[in-house]
This record gives sequence, C-alpha cells and structure tokens, in this order.
Amino acid sequence: MAIIIPANSAADTAFSVDNSCRFNDDDSAYMHKTPSAGNVDRWTFSAWVKRGSVSTAVALIGSSPTANNNFETIGFAAAGDIDWEHYEYTSSSYKGRLKTNRLFRDPSAWYHIVAVWDSANATAGNRMRLYVNGVEETSLQSETQPSSGQDSLINSGNPQQVGASGGASQFFDGYMAEVYFIDGTVYGPTDFGEFDEDSPTIWKPIDASGLTFGTNGFYLDFKASDNLGNDANGGTDLTEVNLAAADQSIDTPTNNFCVMNSLDNYYPGDTLSEGNTNVVTGSSAYTFLTSTIGVSAGKWYYEAKIVDEGTHANVGIATKPPYTTNIYPGFEPNDYFYKSTDGNSYTSDAGSSYGNTYTTNDIIGVYIDLDNSKLYFAKNGTVQNSGTGISITTPAAASIDFSSESGIPGSGFYFPAVGDYSGSDTSTFALNFGNGQFAGTAVSSGNADANGYGNFEYNPSSGTFDGSSKNFLAICTKNLGSDGG
Repeated sequence: MAIIIPANSAADTAFSVDNSCRFNDDDSAYMHKTPSAGNVDRWTFSAWVKRGSVSTAVALIGSSPTANNNFETIGFAAAGDIDWEHYEYTSSSYKGRLKTNRLFRDPSAWYHIVAVWDSANATAGNRMRLYVNGVEETSLQSETQPSSGQDSLINSGNPQQVGASGGASQFFDGYMAEVYFIDGTVYGPTDFGEFDEDSPTIWKPIDASGLTFGTNGFYLDFKASDNLGNDANGGTDLTEVNLAAADQSIDTPTNNFCVMNSLDNYYPGDTLSEGNTNVVTGSSAYTFLTSTIGVSAGKWYYEAKIVDEGTHANVGIATKPPYTTNIYPGFEPNDYFYKSTDGNSYTSDAGSSYGNTYTTNDIIGVYIDLDNSKLYFAKNGTVQNSGTGISITTPAAASIDFSSESGIPGSGFYFPAVGDYSGSDTSTFALNFGNGQFAGTAVSSGNADANGYGNFEYNPSSGTFDGSSKNFLAICTKNLGSDGG
C-alpha cells in the first residue's frame, strides 16, 4: 500500500510516545508556574510540536517579570520562522535573539525543537543555540548573542508559561509532546532524539527521562488526562488554564495521525480549530477542505460529526484540493461525497440515490476500500445502502485523468474531505481520524482499529460491506505497511 507520509514521521521506533497535549488558541489554553530562581546562565528546553494554525504568531515557552514589560519567548512568528526573543524594554533592546530564515509551516509534521541558553560560554556564538529535528539552525535572519553572563528571563523566578508567551499571550495552537525543561545543564538534540540505521533521515524521539533536571527542571509527558500539567520528573506541577481531559491526544511523534490541512484552505476559507480537527466552512464560497494524509491502497476509516449542518453538509474523499471557489463537493469526476440534505452520493457533478439524509449531531463514518475501489458511508454506525458500496476510480487512474474542471490531474491519492454547498451559509464538522475526540469532546465508546490504533465512536470493522466483513484502519503512520485486511 501507499500513503503520503508527513514530514519527520516515525512510523516505527523502539521508544513510543503515548500522548501529547492539544492546545487550542481560541480557548487561550496554556500551562504555567512560578518557580524559584534557577540557573539563569544555563538551561535547555526541548519539545516536539505539531502545528495547528500556521499563520499567526504562537509561543512554546515564555516568561516575563510582573513588574515590567521585559519578556523572553520561544515560538513561531506569523510568517512561520522560529523566533527566540529576549527583549528588555528598560533598554529598548534585544539582549538575545535568534530568528530563523527557514519557515516551519507544515501542519502534518512533528518538529523537534531544542533551545539552549548558555550565556557563560566563552564562545560568543554558542551562547544561544537552536536545533530543529537534530540539526542546528545556523541560517538566521536575525542573531543577537547575549553578552557573557547575561541573565535569562526564563528560569529567573518569574511566571513561566508553556503554550504562551510571557504575560500569557500568543497562545500556541496545535500539539506538544515530550516537553523538557532542564535547569543548569546544557544538552544537545541527541540527548532527546536520534537518527538510526533503520530510518537515517527521520529524526525520532528517545527516552530522555534519565537526564539531570536541576532545581526547576520538569518533564511533561501528558499521560495523566486529569492532570496534563503533571511534572513526570516529580517537581511542582504546572497549572492548566482552559485545558481539559479531552485535550490529551494520542497524536504523537511516534504515531502521527491525519488532521485537516490548513494549507489547503486558500479557496475554502474555512476556520480550523482543536488541532485542525474542527472545521467551520467559509461563508463566501461553496467548496471543500482536504486532509494532511492521503492514501492510495488499503482500507481506511474516519468519522465526521455534524456539529452544525448548515444547509448542505458534505462528507467524502477527494483526489486533490479545490483550485477555484466554485468546485463544490462532488463536482469533480474523481471526488466522492455523501450529502446531508438528500442522502445522495455525488461525483462528476451528478447525484445518485444512496442513503438516508443526515443532520446536526449525526456521525458519518467513511470507509475507503482502495483494494477493491469501493467507498462506503455509515450514519450513526449503520452502513448505508444495505452495505452496497460506491464504485470509485482507482487512485492511479485518477492521477492521470485530465477531465476535471480545473484541467489538473489528481494526485494519485485520496484525501478525506468535508465541505458545504452554499455560498452564504456555513457547516461545522468535527473530524475524528482515530484521534479520539470530536471538537474537544472525547468519543464515548472507544473503539480501536484491527491493529489496535485509534479511538473511534464506532468500530471501524463492524458491518457488512458488499456481503463481506472488512477491517478498516485509522489513518496514522503506525499503520504504514498495513492494508486493512
């Protein structure tokens, strides 16, 4: 089978990361604590992050004294570069800054970021160092190295935030996993991750719990859903703000799950949230949004809860993102959608009788069988059309078909897709690719796929499909090499 692999995705690794924490910037979600003053000349920060919104400035860690406007923040700028700033308003100057030339705007990728503050280092160019996926960032659009012995604001006894900047703003949007703060010791990326002989180009996490943490060091593994700020190293926990148990996620750097693709959003103009699993369609166009991972063989499953039907909700699959605002769901010859208002299936700008209508609060299951070129939909766990599937074009044939409205062939992959058929109304979808939640609410049943991955409302292998039983899998990197049976 084939699947489009998100960048830096570890499909298999000896060390498994079980959980991440999903931060939703619309909720102003973050964690914080005010530690005692630690080593302000030497510390290390390490975190794995997967971005949600990629067009706004967001912070990973920050600190600011309460008595003035000085701040220190490590995060992503609105353009997508990483910007690490230590700014002091009292002198109107940067005491330290690294701002990368590279942009990090892939919403499908897990990035590993390591930041080292070492102001006592005799080599001036080594006092602030930044690494991404095991490689030091040396191409910088801005670099101000701190003077010898310059005190950092992070670890200085000021309020310290994870998922927000100093002063609690620029809230992070996306997922974080394996978050380490080390007080008093300089560590490099190889203390947290590795390239190995099996995957020499993919940076993977390793077990780093044996490091020396110092007085204020902490480790967030997000394994306790009722205490996401728990310091697994045994120190004082971080206080959670606007985070709930449902924000614990199984989307991690060792099992990367499909989400909706915020980079495919130019024409749809949709609003994404909850780690790109919640979609509110744009009100000025009728079109659709596609996902971050596409598949070309095997059997795959995802769920879409209709949070608000609007006037015409559509759930299905597409071979490519829309190229104009008027490519509504089911217009293209190799896109297939199930429409709420009439229960028909649509492709090539034509509808065919298929199943029941559906509306707000219904859950639509999507079963993609690319081994037999069939597509099935379920409404609230019941496979529609008495289990008789919709015949679809093979991905290989779709990739060379120029008969589309745009004249551009398909990708050779099918992507989960949702959209509406209204230029003035909106629909709201909560997607579950096995991530285990709908719009910030955990699924109620808890059904894994046949390989033991994912967490769905309904069993992805339950039902009869053209008279046979079939195993459909969660769209995640741990299922690479599986065909669904």
